[in-house]
Amino acid sequence: MTAVIPARGPMPGPSRAAAVSMLITMGRDRLGMMTSAAARYGDAARLPVGPKELYFFNHPEHAKHVLADNAANYHKGIGLVHARRALGDGLLTSEGDLWRKQRKVVQPAFQSRRIAEQAGIVAEEAAALVGRLRDLGRRGPVDVLHEMTGLTLGVLGRTLLDTDLGRFPSIGRDFASVQDQAMFELASLSAVPPWVPLPRQLRFRRARRRLQTIVDQLVAERSAHSGDRDDVLSRLIVSARAETDPRVGRQRLRDELVTLLLAGHETTASTLSWTLYLIDRHPEVRRRLREEATAVLGDRLPTFADLGKLRYTAMVIDEVVRMFPPVWILPRKALAADEVGGYRVPAGADVLICPYTLHRHPAFWDRPEHFDPERFDPDRATDRPRYAYIPFGAGPRFCVGNHLGLMEAAFVIAVLSRELTLTKVATHDVVPEPMLSLRMRGGLPMTVRDAG
Repeated sequence: MTAVIPARGPMPGPSRAAAVSMLITMGRDRLGMMTSAAARYGDAARLPVGPKELYFFNHPEHAKHVLADNAANYHKGIGLVHARRALGDGLLTSEGDLWRKQRKVVQPAFQSRRIAEQAGIVAEEAAALVGRLRDLGRRGPVDVLHEMTGLTLGVLGRTLLDTDLGRFPSIGRDFASVQDQAMFELASLSAVPPWVPLPRQLRFRRARRRLQTIVDQLVAERSAHSGDRDDVLSRLIVSARAETDPRVGRQRLRDELVTLLLAGHETTASTLSWTLYLIDRHPEVRRRLREEATAVLGDRLPTFADLGKLRYTAMVIDEVVRMFPPVWILPRKALAADEVGGYRVPAGADVLICPYTLHRHPAFWDRPEHFDPERFDPDRATDRPRYAYIPFGAGPRFCVGNHLGLMEAAFVIAVLSRELTLTKVATHDVVPEPMLSLRMRGGLPMTVRDAG
């Protein structure tokens, strides 16, 4: 017998007559659509988008229920489903027993002990970045987003794969094409068949082929010279070999590596870029970051022991990912009927939790549009609900690499703040671009000069 889900009445939201205009808005301004819905309808809204209805929830208790308390009832939803064409059944898109098995394989690489051991590599890459920015800055403005992508790929390659990813210069561009296609399929609700030779689809196919070639090369090289390594690449190869069907093992290995390459660099590159943008807009924050880096580090590179001492740096990064969370939306699909916040959610419904709007909820954040690192001062008491702040997701599918990413961000910002002053080119408008992560449209050109 099917349980009857109580409800307090129909969810507010636009009428079905707005479905076409909402579909157009989702294609053109996804952040605007979510922000407008939160402002107009409050903590819950049913949004008709084309033939679909999206159930949008924007309260910490709603997020807690969907992402943690009843997480088993919610699989990955709209958007991430569309990314499966490129990522396959990797950790970002897989479900159930397969996801648990994959998570178990990669989890050891992100333990605190392993992250501490990688601190030296992260510091070296930060120092190399300073040198590159100095050299490039002598010739004119530098696209900082591009350089952050190169940095995070360098860290990813050395820490998790024990290889140099710099020899594959197309990776960042190829993943941009992958995200562009995934968001196009989301905005069009997959109405355009994948075989239609649109320029976007052709770019995506070329990018997917190159990425698959890259991961196949990485696997071949490691298989030929495996040694006694215990990095993620080696662990994934061992896991793939344990599959009873070799074809399944090879495909899952490819899917996991493509997913790791994307998730392992994209969110941190975006966070670093947003941080540099906001530091430039707030000279007092830049001054305090420089003073802390000089006091804690002197003229040396950071070590893992310094991480807890870079207190203001951590506050700045926490505030950056509040305003521009790398995981800006968490789409889910309800497997069975449920009740969220007193509203009935039918089986099969597309459910949205949006950290971008949740982090701006006026009931939980004072002056939410204002950049204020002090709100994350550990000495400042707050009764803010735990799930009002979820920049890396929540529940069982909490981002496995968040600690490594935060260490990387802290080290890079500390070293850059001590050594350089980066200033946005005045004529460039910074516009958020909500892809699989929250990127910057058109990059971030900045001038570079020595600090002081």
